[in-house]
Formats: sequence, structure tokens, C-alpha cells
Amino acid sequence: MRGGGDTRGGGARDSGARDTGTRDTGSEDAGPRDNGSEDAGTRDNGSEGAEVRAAELLRHAVGYALGTAQPVTPALLHRPTPCTEWDLGGLMAHLDDSLAALHEGFAQGTVALHPHPAPGAAGGREPDPAAAFRRRAARLLGAWAAIRQSRRPIVVADAPLTATALALTGAVELAVHGWDIARATGRADRAIPAPLAARLLPIARQLVPHEGARRPLFAPRVPVAPNAPPGDRLLAFLGRDPTQGQ
Repeated sequence: MRGGGDTRGGGARDSGARDTGTRDTGSEDAGPRDNGSEDAGTRDNGSEGAEVRAAELLRHAVGYALGTAQPVTPALLHRPTPCTEWDLGGLMAHLDDSLAALHEGFAQGTVALHPHPAPGAAGGREPDPAAAFRRRAARLLGAWAAIRQSRRPIVVADAPLTATALALTGAVELAVHGWDIARATGRADRAIPAPLAARLLPIARQLVPHEGARRPLFAPRVPVAPNAPPGDRLLAFLGRDPTQGQ
């Protein structure tokens, strides 16, 4: 989750620690709120309810991303993605690192900014990225199940945050990059599920609380109608054109 030149999405190795604990400022750029989703943000009051919500969102985001990654084969890795500086192989490598970073945080209590290359990956890329993604996802969910009720802080770039906050940050990244994979593989029908997107949108607003917090990890917002579907608003807020690939 390092960002690594991708201006359309950061993660736990970079932006996760920056504004994860920030309350929604209600600034002009935040757009309309989603009814019933205010409590899904990255505020973490240590309650069991917050942990349950984080677990649910992370599980659903992982499930969605796994579904979009299922058709990925080595033959498709050269395809372009909405992350303009990455082809599909680069995006899958980034997602593999994202899952590894989340696992590090949950299992070890810290996230290294410069991870070691995955064993067996040539040039930082797995020979079968879809299989590697499935393995990483299973390990991640296991580590999260073990840590989710812990009050131990997780350190990312010398900044402490809670396991719940890291899980919510990961859920946003996995869902949005899952959409990137769907577009790269020609699956325009695999939209982010509306209930998931509606709950992730306020979290994204806390990760990017104002326009000045976007660069270099996030591209400028893409205009969409106020009544656009939640998935379109989430994507547009994080700098993606929801109509791309349609």
C-alpha cells in the first residue's frame, strides 16, 4: 500500500497514517453525506461496534476485490488500468504489497515503509498474481480476526493508529483497486456494490479531508452528479472517472 508514484490511491505504507484519525471536517469538497453511514468512518472509539463494522467492511472489500481479480492471468498483465502509471501487473503487485502491509500491521504491530520483495516473485511481480492475491487475502483476514479486539496501537511511519482504523483504510483501498482491476479486465459490470461504497465514502473523506491533502497520493476529484450512485461518488472523490471503460 505504498502509493509508489500512483496518484490515484495510497495505502497503509503511506497515507494510512496521515489522516486516519481525522474527523470529517464538513469542508466544501466533502460532498453529500450518505445517510446511515456516518458511524462507518475512521473514528475509533474502541467500542465493539466499531470493530464489528470494520470487520464487516474489510471482509466485504476483500471479497469484492477477490472477485474482480479472479479472471486475472499472466497474459493480461500488460493491460492498462485507471491507475495511469501502472499496468495490470503493476497494480496487482501493488495490491499484493497492500495486503502484506495490512498483515504486517495486524500481526506485528508495525508497518515497514520499504518492504522486502515477496519470495518467488520475479522483478517484484508474482508469476500468478491472482493466486498470490488469494493467499495474501486469506492470511490478512486471519491476522485481523486475531487482532481486531486488541487495543495495541499499530505504528505506520512512526505514527500510531488503531487496528480498526488500519482495517478501514485497507477496505477503501481494496475496494477501489478492485474496481481498477475490473476495468482493466474489461468487466465494466463489476461495480463496487452500492451498500459497500456508501459506507466507504465517509471513510475516504476522512482520509482526504481537504484538497491540499490529495497530492501526491490522490488525483483531483472528478465531477459527478450529487445523486450519482455511491460507487460513482466514491470513485470520483478519489480521482477516478466512473464511466471509464464503459
